[in-house]
Amino acid sequence: MTARRTGRLRVLALGLLVTLPLTACGSEDSQPDIPLSGTVVIDGSSTVEPLSVAAGRLFTAEHPGVRVDVTVSGTGGGFKKFCAKEIDIADASRPMSDAEYRTCGEHGVVFNVLQVANDALTVVVDADNTWAKCLTVEQLRKIWEPGSTVANWNEIDPAFPDEPLSLFGPDTNSGTFDYFTRAITGTEGATRTDYRASEDDNVTVAGVAAAKGALGYFGYSYYESNTDKLRAVAIDDGKGCITPSVPTAQDGSYKPLARPLFIYLTDTALRKPQVEKFAEFYITNNTKIVDTAGFIPMTSPQISRARAELADIIEIAGK
Repeated sequence: MTARRTGRLRVLALGLLVTLPLTACGSEDSQPDIPLSGTVVIDGSSTVEPLSVAAGRLFTAEHPGVRVDVTVSGTGGGFKKFCAKEIDIADASRPMSDAEYRTCGEHGVVFNVLQVANDALTVVVDADNTWAKCLTVEQLRKIWEPGSTVANWNEIDPAFPDEPLSLFGPDTNSGTFDYFTRAITGTEGATRTDYRASEDDNVTVAGVAAAKGALGYFGYSYYESNTDKLRAVAIDDGKGCITPSVPTAQDGSYKPLARPLFIYLTDTALRKPQVEKFAEFYITNNTKIVDTAGFIPMTSPQISRARAELADIIEIAGK
């Protein structure tokens, strides 16, 4: 359940589940009741950002002496800061790449990763779009592949109307961009370039909502917050049309766009009392945090695994 790449690296292996209780996370009963202070610095994924913001607000309500700073530079941008030792925690909507592993190793960064939620990367159209109820993976590939010149909905399917197609999505620093391109075009980073890219998913929300015939994609929570403006498109990977939802993301049937969401933590950061307690709070109060932020919760086995992993991480980081 662990992996070693450079130095002492512990990585949460996707799909492996255990059901152990949280027993070694430094309970309040075992430590003096000293008020926490200091700062927790977080950067990275725009998808995970609302979740970490919710965690920060709930945490500081209990520990007002701590400031939790959450900013967005995309998963890739967050990893750059993380490996440069500029932040305590990196929000990530995809696993760290081999190149990013090597960069962290070259800088002597020892780190850990925990799953904090599930996600259904959601393809959306404007609320007035009545025809694109379901798209196949092949149709999405035709739209987004490098060199694509598809500019009208009737080029995707002759049954669709003669309506101009405008595209919106994340920029190249985004983990959502990496995940989507790998899942849909078959190669991470491979995409047409003539679309309106932004590292802020709210820009994509506004763009798709305002333009008739528009299409875009981002994390499920952004769709859930804008159901009055947008409509989610079901995806057919060859086994029928599946709509993004809590159940289809948790059971993995929303293929190929169901995914886990992560936070990465350095051992150095975990030696700071406020960061250790924040990480513990993030996992032990995960259901409340996810519900507050409108994300897709982890399953009970996933939560149990995250708790067990965190207990091990904190124990080792303290040595």
